[in-house]
Amino acid sequence: MSSSEGGTGSVTYECMRCGTPVTVEELSRLPEIKCICGFRVFRKARPPIVKQLKAV
Repeated sequence: MSSSEGGTGSVTYECMRCGTPVTVEELSRLPEIKCICGFRVFRKARPPIVKQLKAV
């Protein structure tokens, strides 16, 4: 079983307002899920690689 992430627990999220990258470990240390700017909405950061699929 291989993981699509680079390492174990290396999932990175970014704030929707300011774009600050935050790791899962940093979020788990905080008492509430909130960015340094105060915004509470995050999205999972995706790698810049575009997947190409073969047409059927």
